[in-house]
Order: sequence, then structure tokens, then C-alpha cells
Amino acid sequence: MSEQSGPLLTIRGLRTRFHTYEGVVNAVDGLDIEVFRGETLGLVGESGCGKSVTALSILRLLPCPPAEIQGQILFDGTNLLDLDREGIRNIRGGDISMIFQEPMTSLNPVLTIGEQISETLRRHKDMTRREAWRRCVEMLQLVQIPGPKSRSREYPHKLSGGMRQRAMIAMALSCNPKLLLADEPTTALDVTIQAQIMTLMARLKEEFEASIVLITHDLGIIAEMASRVVVMYAGKMVEEAPVKELFKDPRHPYTQGLLGSIPVIGRKFDGGQRLQEIPGIVPNPLEMPLGCRFNPRCPRTMPICHQQEPPVVRLADHRRVSCWLEANKRDD
Repeated sequence: MSEQSGPLLTIRGLRTRFHTYEGVVNAVDGLDIEVFRGETLGLVGESGCGKSVTALSILRLLPCPPAEIQGQILFDGTNLLDLDREGIRNIRGGDISMIFQEPMTSLNPVLTIGEQISETLRRHKDMTRREAWRRCVEMLQLVQIPGPKSRSREYPHKLSGGMRQRAMIAMALSCNPKLLLADEPTTALDVTIQAQIMTLMARLKEEFEASIVLITHDLGIIAEMASRVVVMYAGKMVEEAPVKELFKDPRHPYTQGLLGSIPVIGRKFDGGQRLQEIPGIVPNPLEMPLGCRFNPRCPRTMPICHQQEPPVVRLADHRRVSCWLEANKRDD
């Protein structure tokens, strides 16, 4: 990561809530993160923890209302939440691109792959139709889609899942973005295609010198791709660390549970011993527990955990944890 020039993206006090008939859902609640130029930041946690909502909030792709976004999202010094509709549209797909979780529902079914990529290029790069189409074919070739000229004239339903995901990556990278938001980019793909997609993203990241926010629940992908990790639970950051330190010495009980539940080849289980699991379920977002939100599932809970939210304790550069266990260590 390049810290001398400062962070490319700085999120401060991000709160994204949804107003529903049953009440207010705080999907992201006070998130603070930084993304530096050229780095890959992993954003991990269980389904429903706020990972995807964070990415959609950055690009302001949530309908307001019912969504409400507060805080600061500083991209290259500009607060994205202060931009008007035209201002944010000029950034989407240009300086900031996103690879969505399911390409079949993200690609327009009535436009060919080439038309969709060309549209992005013509808007952000002021290209002619012919120039945009030529660049589209080059991008499809770059992401290793066979027969890029013929594939560019096909509709999304004619492509396999892996090819659709590659087409999404081609579209996201076509304008040389500074920041790429990758939301579960390998979901629903078989392991062979997953490996190909991740290798492709790593190669293209170096080629385009882009920063990546990699959103996933797969810690194996994080270990391979990310340099730094933010762990989220119930809308909050619970731990942040360089990836090697997180795997070597996780501090938050939730992170410890996540890492302990990963199957390891060669690990032997005695008798009826089972793979470690995190007990309980993610809390109802309309009825969050008092104090630490992880306390109903935590094996190391203390009385204060049920009374007050834990402070964020900074252990070192890029090493933070929100847990009373660490806060009490600092007080001793």
C-alpha cells in the first residue's frame, strides 16, 4: 500500500439505515475504514453484516428513501455524499467501478455484452461508437474470453456463469478505474473458475494499478488476495488487521470463531469431535442486543459486554479491535 500519498478512499462514521414498516434497520452503523492506493482491502463477515450495503453506499446505488446514508465517504478528497446526481454518475463506472455479486441480474438482458461495455466507454471516455467497440473487444480478450469479437455480439443468457463474470470484470475495468469494488466476485462459480477469476483480478489489478475492496465471506480468498482485512459483524467493524497478522493472531472472539470454523486439510478429529462452529445466529437487525452485538454468541462474555458497546482499541498501525477484552487490557 502507498501511504505516503494518503488514502484513496476514507470512510468516516458511515451509517446506512433503511426505514421499513416494522422499524429502522441499521445495516451499517458507524463504519470507519481507509483504502490506500494500489492495495486490496478485504471486507469479510457473515451474510447480513453490511458488507454489500457498504459498497452500494459508496456508489450511492441505494434508493433514498427507504435508505438513508450519513457520514463521510471521501474519494480523492471529494465527499461522494455531497455530489448531485450527475456528479456521482460521472464517477460510477469511471473512477470507481463495481463487480456485482450476480452478473446475470446485473447485466442488461436485452443488450449485447458489447453494447453494455461500449456504453460505459462512450460516457466516461468520450469515444466514438467504433472506438468504444474496438476497446470492448480488447477488454474481452484481456479477460480471456475466447472469440471476443463474436462474444461481444451475444446476449448475457448465451454466456456461461464464468464468462458473464469475466464480462462484468471487463466492463468494470474498461475505463481504468482507480477503485474497484468486488462484491463476492466468485459466488456460484465452481472452484476451477473461481481460481481463474481471482488470478485474473490479481493480474489486472497490477496492470491497471487499481485499488480493490474485496467483499467476501471466503477467508481462503482473503488470505490469497488481500493485504489488509476488515471484519464486520451486525453492521459494525469488530477487527482490522494486516492479513498475515489476522490469521496468525486474531483478537476478537468473532474473528477467532470464523478462523476456527475453516476446514483444514490434514486436521484429524478424535471420535465424535466436530468442526468448530459459532453458536447462535446473527441478531435480528430490528432488535440488536444491548452492549456488544456479539455478546449472545460470545464464549468469553463479561457483564460489561451486555451493558455498553465496546470502544475501538488501536493496537498498532492498521490494527484495531472493538472488544472489551482488549479494552480491559489497556486499563490494567
